[in-house]
Amino acid sequence: MEIKVLGPGCAKCKTTEKAVIEAVQASGKDIKVTKIDDIMKIMEYGVMRTPAIVVNEKVIMSGKIPSRKDLDEIIENL
Repeated sequence: MEIKVLGPGCAKCKTTEKAVIEAVQASGKDIKVTKIDDIMKIMEYGVMRTPAIVVNEKVIMSGKIPSRKDLDEIIENL
C-alpha cells in the first residue's frame, strides 16, 4: 500500500507530508509514504490544487491540509 503526497514544497505541502507520516506511524500499518514535488508528475494526476493525497493511484483529497481524523479514516480503509 502506498500514500503519495503531491505538492511543490510549500508550507501546506510539508505540513501535509508530516501529518501523513505521523498518522501512518501511529496506525502501525505497513504503508509507504512518498512525496512527489515534480509539477509535471502532479499534473498527471489531474490535480490543480495542492497539497493532494493519492492512495493506491487514486486522488483522495486536494487543495487542503487534511485533519488527523481525515487521515485516520483514509488509513483505516486501506
